[in-house]
Amino acid sequence: MSEQQNDVKKDSEVLAEVYRNAQLALTSISDILPEIEDGGIKDEIMREHEEYERICGRAAALAQKYGIELKEPNPMKKAMMWTGIKMRTANDNSTNAIAEMMIKGTVTGITCLKTSLTEGEHTMDPEVKNLLCDLIAQEESFETRLKAYL
Repeated sequence: MSEQQNDVKKDSEVLAEVYRNAQLALTSISDILPEIEDGGIKDEIMREHEEYERICGRAAALAQKYGIELKEPNPMKKAMMWTGIKMRTANDNSTNAIAEMMIKGTVTGITCLKTSLTEGEHTMDPEVKNLLCDLIAQEESFETRLKAYL
């Protein structure tokens, strides 16, 4: 990890953002899976869950390597996400509606992550940058595959 204090702080913030993003995605997926009736999109979302778990594991390993404490996402935010998912799926749990919800969350994640990449691209620790770029690529892939269900 970079020697400069600002870069270390920035790297830790990016690592925390990657972890938080993946954790929130895992929470959303866990909340939405029971509402899904279509087997095709359910399989897709379960594959996404596995990828987010891998990203979380990599982020946790890097955090441990660099002595960074990663925090779980805010419980209030998780509760609000759960409520939003349950309310939306109670009205419409069609494949189209599920795909649309998942795409919106994915695009929000991509936007935040790409902003972090742009802001720290030249000073970021290579391992942190690699993880960030991998998550961005995964989320872009998820968005593309989910669009097939619209």
